[in-house]
Amino acid sequence: MSLVPGPADLWFLPLGGTGEIGMNMNLFGHDGEWLMVDCGVTFDEPLTADSHRSHPIVSADPKFIVDQRERLKAIIITHAHEDHLGALPYLWVRLKAPVYATPFAAEVLRRKLRQHGLLNRVPINEIPPGGRFNVGGFNLEFLPITHSIPEPQALLISTAAGTLFHTADWKIDPKPVIGEPFDRAQFESLAQRNIRAMLCDSTNALKTGASLSESICHNGLLRQIEKFEGRVVVSCFSSNLARLVTIARVAKQTGRYFALIGRSLQNMYTIARQTGYWPADLEAIDPSHLGFLPRNEVLAVATGSQGEPRSALSRLAQEQFDPLQLEAGDRVVMSSFLIPGNERLVERMVESLRARKIEVIESAHSSTPIHASGHPCQAELADMYEMVQPDIAVPLHGEPEHMHANASIAKRFSVPIQLTGLNGDLFELAPGARVHFGAVITGRIPLVER
Repeated sequence: MSLVPGPADLWFLPLGGTGEIGMNMNLFGHDGEWLMVDCGVTFDEPLTADSHRSHPIVSADPKFIVDQRERLKAIIITHAHEDHLGALPYLWVRLKAPVYATPFAAEVLRRKLRQHGLLNRVPINEIPPGGRFNVGGFNLEFLPITHSIPEPQALLISTAAGTLFHTADWKIDPKPVIGEPFDRAQFESLAQRNIRAMLCDSTNALKTGASLSESICHNGLLRQIEKFEGRVVVSCFSSNLARLVTIARVAKQTGRYFALIGRSLQNMYTIARQTGYWPADLEAIDPSHLGFLPRNEVLAVATGSQGEPRSALSRLAQEQFDPLQLEAGDRVVMSSFLIPGNERLVERMVESLRARKIEVIESAHSSTPIHASGHPCQAELADMYEMVQPDIAVPLHGEPEHMHANASIAKRFSVPIQLTGLNGDLFELAPGARVHFGAVITGRIPLVER
């Protein structure tokens, strides 16, 4: 079959992120044109399943679309997480398509492009949350949704051949700390739009119930800190701005000074201030001041929740961070989930801390909620399928078992057709509904060598 979509065709072709978590790179095809949605990375991964050599930064191989670059009309970024935009500064010179993103994601991207000397070469079109725009034969609409970073957007893709709803990363959060609550009416209205296919996040499809609201972490963290007399270091994902704001509020509430240790945290803080997402009454002190404070006045946030060897928390564990030395009786709070594959790295770091009699509280074993996922569990998936009522369910953003669980939920909630596949499979969404397995050769490429 030809891999150029015709006027009646509406195709989905994942190059990365389907059959795995991370490294998202999605293509949508219609009438001779392609649209790329997200262009992300993964970290410290091998290029093949049987390789023992990992690379610091890895992306999906874009060769298929690079070979027909003239048909690529735009690159759409749904939100500012690394697994959705981190590859773009490395790959844009091969893609050379205009970029569309919300103001927050655009600022994150601009800072990355500046480091690569591309700031003035990449055309970035800022689209406000909820904005509508046209690219070639695609009519596009951002739909604000709740996740774990400012301005996350689902995407409505309308063409002459049909309309698709791409959820991107999401959850149903009535109190997301930053941004507006989940707008149920907005997604219920999609049932009137004759959605041909819903392409849906599968990350938590094996988990029952619903994900916790981000707001619940405030009281959970407060209870771990308010009566504690030693220093406290919290580790979380640097992109989770809502969590950083929560920790800063807990610091103010408990009379502690708030500091950020790690370049990615400092970068996120300055972007949040620039874009208006950081509360004016919450100030971060210079980390160099931490060593001069009484122990019960220190609340620092450090990078390294996944045990990364060069992260701030790993350096603290090895007593290699001069501005702050942790001592017996201090506490480290792991306000994050453990990404599969990082178990040994985290275990070694935690062992180093505990050997020095530093208490470590991991989210999975905490007596209070100190982490909330940014992805939907089974009840939320069922809720979204009932609201949208698509003709076809296409699970993505997950390993095969996650996607099959997502498909089962769609079937149970009356979605007529469920299509599952992997990177390189071509999903024909109109005029038919089927998967052409192995239509494109895909793989991984290293973006940085050790």
